[in-house]
Amino acid sequence: MKLQDRIIAELKAKPVIDPKEEVRKSINFMKDYAKKNAFLNGFVLGISGGQDSTLVGKLAQLAVDELNGEEGTERYKFIAIRLPYGTQFDEEDCQDALEFIKPSMIYTVNVKEAVDASVRALTAAGVTLSDFAKGNEKARERMKAQYSIAAMHDCIVLGSDHAAEAITGFYTKFGDGGADLMPIFRLNKRQGKQLLQELGCPEHLYTKIPTADLEEDKPAVPDEVALGVTYDDIDDYLEGKEIPEGPRAAIENHYLRSQHKRHMPITIFDDFWK
Repeated sequence: MKLQDRIIAELKAKPVIDPKEEVRKSINFMKDYAKKNAFLNGFVLGISGGQDSTLVGKLAQLAVDELNGEEGTERYKFIAIRLPYGTQFDEEDCQDALEFIKPSMIYTVNVKEAVDASVRALTAAGVTLSDFAKGNEKARERMKAQYSIAAMHDCIVLGSDHAAEAITGFYTKFGDGGADLMPIFRLNKRQGKQLLQELGCPEHLYTKIPTADLEEDKPAVPDEVALGVTYDDIDDYLEGKEIPEGPRAAIENHYLRSQHKRHMPITIFDDFWK
């Protein structure tokens, strides 16, 4: 099996989807998990104003609305969390995303003080973080806050990882890559857009340029610039299409270098190194 086929099989990617069917599949996934876990009162997710968290947030709200309707209760909730570092440059998009999602509850936790305190403590210990490492510090602080809020509401944390992100490892390990459920794992970037269109999302939220916005030396650098490859090429690759050699090599290099991110902590019993 060639590498492209192996990657597609691992990430469960499909060349063509039915958006309505995939919406239902993600909603049912969250509902079934909730029903099988008696402790669970709902879901938590950080909302950034980008395509992926907007999609997962909307799906989660639809899931809890259906659960409450079916059980005649108000038990289940979706908690949206704003997690800015200081002031976020695209805050208006974040508010538009929240208006579209209409979450059960909203918290805002500004992670700047916590991140800066961590950086100061490390500096005092003789460790100077690079701008890139500080960006990972922000992502992990955001996930820490989500788990704290989830714990206080008997909820679990959702992740917004999808196939076009997973293939490149374009997320922080134990940061935005750490979650309990990944409802859109399997979809590529353009397929996520199709689901948002199906759900009636404002167009500017899924046509905006994707950016992680973690590094201060390179503020709001587009994902495609950071990766050195376009999402169109990544999506084409995941759909089994032939793409130019340059993008193919870049995608496969990202995949091979980031394998550790797609694996639970390694033990002596794993065949990870074979």
